[in-house]
Amino acid sequence: MQHVSACCGQPLLVDYDLREPLSRAEGINLAENSMWRYRPLLPLLDDACRVSLGEGWTPLLPLPRLGAHHSLRTLLLKDEGQNPTGSFKARGLSMAISKAKELGATGCIIPTAGNAGVAMAAYCARAGMRAVVVMPRHTPKAFKEECYWYGAEVHLVDGLINDCAALVRKLNADNALLDVSTLKEPYRLEGKKTMGYELAEQLNWQLPDVLLYPAGGGTGLIGIWKAFQEMQALGWLPMDAKLPRMVAVQAASCCPLIETLAGRQADCQAYVGHATIANGLAVPRPLGEPLMLRVLRESKGTAVSITDEQMLEGMRELARQEGLFVAPEGAAVWMAARQLLQNGQIQPQEQIMLLNTGSAQKYLDNVEGRFLA
Repeated sequence: MQHVSACCGQPLLVDYDLREPLSRAEGINLAENSMWRYRPLLPLLDDACRVSLGEGWTPLLPLPRLGAHHSLRTLLLKDEGQNPTGSFKARGLSMAISKAKELGATGCIIPTAGNAGVAMAAYCARAGMRAVVVMPRHTPKAFKEECYWYGAEVHLVDGLINDCAALVRKLNADNALLDVSTLKEPYRLEGKKTMGYELAEQLNWQLPDVLLYPAGGGTGLIGIWKAFQEMQALGWLPMDAKLPRMVAVQAASCCPLIETLAGRQADCQAYVGHATIANGLAVPRPLGEPLMLRVLRESKGTAVSITDEQMLEGMRELARQEGLFVAPEGAAVWMAARQLLQNGQIQPQEQIMLLNTGSAQKYLDNVEGRFLA
């Protein structure tokens, strides 16, 4: 299997022939309460190879108390923490492992900041495949333990996810395992894009004005935008529909996208990042940087960085105002919305969508004892 483009080493994307008519009624199986309700727009050829734990179709929650407190007309949050394995990574890994099974792979390997490794381990167990997970040694214990319970082979590395990727290349030098690193195969993105389809369907085909997303590797940001464009091509959304301004949210200690946008570096390839309580945002050299920049440019969006202390504040506020215990990444998108509201880049009357990518339960090692105001 070819992992990236032969010419320039950039990610491969799945393309569909959308010229054939496909109505919403034909394209959506309303009886399927998972991401597989959009089966005709996913790249699996053999349904017998589907590896699923019920991922997707997560709730879209209004945040009335928080919105009112900050004078916002409509504030919404899509809670991906309610997925199997506790994060949005379940979507991408369900799709990737299903396709790996269809392609005849006997095992998979992944460098991970935490959630992706857990999801891969779970779906490989479901498929009866070998799983090799490489993660930073400082990853919270809950992520490691869950991988062990699923029977994965776990390697711990001193460093960030780029250091884990180097070990993956060494461990898999013979290509015996399918490498499902972020954007080094095209299928995880196809699972992640279903968030975009769900958002449109749950909002009765009226998209929000602003969508804020925590962007480490950027697969979800790219996938959601891809979904919006596919829906326009299918006629599910008008071609002249106003698409959301996409906001990529990064950690202040690891914000390569922001440095590139600001012109302080040509690209992220030499960027040096540091650890953050939002493990999923500690991605210093994302392969998908050009694609993320394109999404921000096409959507007239922006990128924002948030400190760990701000994330803790956001976690406290979401928990106490709305009863939601979100991952630090999810808290970061809320704090980014506050920042953009304050500087006038978001207007109070606009509909604002937050993406919480996981449950905070697994991050307790990172945030223990830090709940005090």
